[in-house]
Amino acid sequence: MIKIWAGGKKNPWVMEMVVEYQKRCLKPYDQEWEFFEEEKLLKKLNPWPFTGRDYVIICDERGKMMSSPEFSSALEKAFVSGKNVVILIGGAYGFSEEIRAKADLIWSFSKLVFPHRIADVIVSEQIYRAEQIAKGTPYHHE
Repeated sequence: MIKIWAGGKKNPWVMEMVVEYQKRCLKPYDQEWEFFEEEKLLKKLNPWPFTGRDYVIICDERGKMMSSPEFSSALEKAFVSGKNVVILIGGAYGFSEEIRAKADLIWSFSKLVFPHRIADVIVSEQIYRAEQIAKGTPYHHE
């Protein structure tokens, strides 16, 4: 299971899209979402709650841009290594350098900056796409 912690308030139209992709995903790509007010998310991360068994991905425009196959490969490597995948989506101001330094991967979707609610939909769809790439289905084509 992939755990996603997202800062900010839930939005009904975003949740409709997230749930649609969530329903499609099978283990180990199944998604568990938790939403926190931005301040509460930051408090939950201090002290750092993750261990060496977790593969932590932070979504941040200053991170590494990856293709969908590269993202799929990163998830597959984490699963094969027996890691629990955790994806963190910050609020409007993202994460501090201290938190960013603790992540295994800092993932940028693009050079563009997206509202964090749009990021939720992108993350959910990319997890589904990663699963389909790993399975070799025609969902993803280049």
